[in-house]
Amino acid sequence: MIKIHVVVDSPKWKKKIKNLKNYFNFKQKKLNNFISSKIKKEFTVFLTNNHKMKHLNNKFRKINKPTDVLSFPLSIKLKSNTYIGDIAISYEIVNKRSHKSLFCHELDKMWIHGYLHLIGYDHVKNIEFKKMYKKENLIFKQLNFLN
Repeated sequence: MIKIHVVVDSPKWKKKIKNLKNYFNFKQKKLNNFISSKIKKEFTVFLTNNHKMKHLNNKFRKINKPTDVLSFPLSIKLKSNTYIGDIAISYEIVNKRSHKSLFCHELDKMWIHGYLHLIGYDHVKNIEFKKMYKKENLIFKQLNFLN
């Protein structure tokens, strides 16, 4: 079972999606229908802006520019559940990419990508990239096309 916590750092997010907690609750339910797990996994989605993403990217990756999504894997056992980490997402990058698609679709792509990093996926090597890309698309389709 998955539990998603949402922290909104930039008010711009609420202009695009009025109730972000409801949005992620809906996605969480769909994800739980698709992924079966006996262990409750929790993570936080931190919705922020390019300025904060640049700071985080520089602090943790030594890259002095904003990025679309950052994942901070962590595994802390809390009673019957596990906190698996945090995902930070840039509003400006999601918004820019949404000019070619839907804002919600771009947001979903970012947090799904971050979630996969939290559970151990990576894309350093081409074979890893292909596995992660395939899994991202599978989850994205399940979240956006199932009733």
